[in-house]
Amino acid sequence: MIFKKIKPGQQVATLLALLLGFGSVAAQASLSADQQQLIKKGEYIATAGDCVACHSVAGGQPFAGGLGLATPLGTIYSSNITPSKSHGIGNYSFEQFARAVRGGVRADGANLYPAMPYTSYAKISDEDMQALYAYFMQGVAPVDSAATKTALPFPFNVRLSMAGWNLLFLDNQRFVADAGKSQQINRGAYLAEALEHCSTCHTPRNALMAEQGSQALAGSSLGTWYAPNITSDAVAGIGSWSDSEIVDYLKSGHAAGKAQAAGPMAEAIDHSLSHLSDSDLQAIAAWLKQTAPQSSPGQAQSADSWGQPATYLAQLRGVARPAQADSMTGWQVYDGYCASCHQPSGQGSPDGGLPSLLHNTALGHENADNLVMAILNGVQRGPEVKDVAMPAFGHLLSDHQVAVLSNQLLQQFGNPQVQVSEQRVKELRAGGKASPLLAIAQYATAIGAVVVVLIAFFFSRRKRRQ
Repeated sequence: MIFKKIKPGQQVATLLALLLGFGSVAAQASLSADQQQLIKKGEYIATAGDCVACHSVAGGQPFAGGLGLATPLGTIYSSNITPSKSHGIGNYSFEQFARAVRGGVRADGANLYPAMPYTSYAKISDEDMQALYAYFMQGVAPVDSAATKTALPFPFNVRLSMAGWNLLFLDNQRFVADAGKSQQINRGAYLAEALEHCSTCHTPRNALMAEQGSQALAGSSLGTWYAPNITSDAVAGIGSWSDSEIVDYLKSGHAAGKAQAAGPMAEAIDHSLSHLSDSDLQAIAAWLKQTAPQSSPGQAQSADSWGQPATYLAQLRGVARPAQADSMTGWQVYDGYCASCHQPSGQGSPDGGLPSLLHNTALGHENADNLVMAILNGVQRGPEVKDVAMPAFGHLLSDHQVAVLSNQLLQQFGNPQVQVSEQRVKELRAGGKASPLLAIAQYATAIGAVVVVLIAFFFSRRKRRQ
C-alpha cells in the first residue's frame, strides 16, 4: 500500500478522526466478549455490503456521508450513517435501522432513493442485521456534522413517490437457501445477491429504473461505465473463466490474460471484495459459474478472445505528425500516448504489470464505454490513497482523438464490430447521456396540472351559472 504524507490542512481532521477512533476502541474494550464478537461480525458484513464506498468522501471520515452519486435524475448525496445523535443514526432503534436498510424508509418516515441498494439488502438475514446494527452503533466513531442534502428536481424531490415505486418493485423478503444447491453455492448467492448487491450494477433496468429480473446480470450501462454480463454464458458472460480466475479478479482486480478492474468495479474490489475471506470469494465464484446464462446477439465471441499484436511502426517511419491534432491517425495517437506503457505491439510488459491490450475484455465487449472511460479518466486503485494504475488522458485528447484512438484499438486488439462515435465520447465526458425519464415525468406533471386547472375552471363556471 502506498501512503502519501498528510497535508497541513488535513492534520486537524486526521487527529480528530484518530481520537474518535481511539474513543471507539476504548468503548469496545468495556463490552463483553460476545458483544465484541458481534461487532466484529457486523464490521465484516458492512465490508461485504460496501457501505463505506458510498457513505464516505475522499479525505473525509468513514460513513459521514456527503458523497454525490450521479444518477439519470440528478445527484443523490449519501447520508451520515455514523452513530451521531445529532446528524447520524445514533437515535435509531434496531427496528428503524432494519427498516431503513431493508425497506428504504428512514426513522422519520421519509423514503430513501433506490440509489441505496435496499432492494438487495432486503435479503439480509435478521441475525446479520443485528450484527450490522451493533457495529454501526458501537464500532463506528460518531461524526457530528451534516452531509450534503439531496435536492432532485420536481417531481422526484417528492420522496413519497418512492412508496409507490416500492409497492411495484421491492421484494421485501429475506434470503432463502435453495435446498437443491450446495452450501457453498448458497453462501455465494447470499453474499452476491444480498450483501455485495451485484445485480444493482450488472442487471439492466426498465424505464422506471427497476431491475429487469428476466435479464439478471446480463450487463447494464451505469451512465458512463458499463457493468458487463457476468452470467455463466461462455460467450457473452464469464462462463469460460475458471473459478480461480474469478477469485483472482475479485480479490485483486486482475485476471491474467482476461481483465483488470476500473471505475466502480475497482472501488468495489478495493473497499469490499478484496477484504472477504478466500472461502467467501470461492463461494461467489461457484455461484457465478452456475447462474442462468444470458446470451447477447451482439457478442460474436468471448470478450477475452480478441486481438493480434500490432505492427504499425513501419507505417509511421518518416511520416511527420500533422500540425492539427485532430488530423492524427489512430496509430499516431497510440504511439504518442499509449505505446510507452502498453508497448508498440500492444502486449504490455512481460510481468503483466502494464496490461496487454490483446485478450482484454475492456476491448472485447459489445459496449466500448469502459475503454473510452479508461482513456478519459484513467484507472485509480486504492481506498485510502488514489494509486494511479493508468493516467487520465481526457485533458490531453479531444473527443475526436479519443474516438479515433478507440476505434483503432478495437480494430486491432478488440471487437472490430464495435465503433465509438465522437458524440458518444462527448456524452461520456459530460457524465453520460441524460435520461428521458426526467423530461417525461415533468411533462406528465405539467399536463396533470393543466387538467386540474381546467377541471377547477369548469366547476367554478358551472357553480356561477347555478
